[in-house]
Amino acid sequence: MKITSAEAAKLLKKLKEQLNDSLNHEQLSREFTASLGENPDAVRPEYDYAAEQKYQAEIEGRIRAVRHAISMFNLNCEVSGFNMTVDQMLVYIPQLTEKKNKLAEMANKLPKQRKEGSFGTAGIVDYIYANYDPKRVQEDYRAVSDELAKAQTALDLLNSTELLEVPEA
Repeated sequence: MKITSAEAAKLLKKLKEQLNDSLNHEQLSREFTASLGENPDAVRPEYDYAAEQKYQAEIEGRIRAVRHAISMFNLNCEVSGFNMTVDQMLVYIPQLTEKKNKLAEMANKLPKQRKEGSFGTAGIVDYIYANYDPKRVQEDYRAVSDELAKAQTALDLLNSTELLEVPEA
């Protein structure tokens, strides 16, 4: 079936939830306690080992198939305007985010500021000096912020419009 990458991610989440539900149900029903003198069959929970294992194996296989389809899509689909595949963008966006955070920290420093809790010899105050051009950092910050927004938008658009093939259940 053909679905978008965003739909595939939702399908994958749903499958994982189904698997977790099955594993939790199995955890609760595969063993039980009965008091001495109590009829064990009266308190025995429903549990079919073979059926549970088969169901879980089917879901795990489906998860592998969907993950593989997403991986192949990410490896082969190019993001418009970036000359990068989706998997490269998934590395590029966190790199841009780190750079943006570093530049934000640098941009928020004063060119000269008093060092906290530091008094040098004879009560002389120490100062920290920025060893960079704050205006250049501001320009770079704006450029990186714009590039990050553009990259995120392009990836979101691709994930919600481009189709990938996921095998039927």
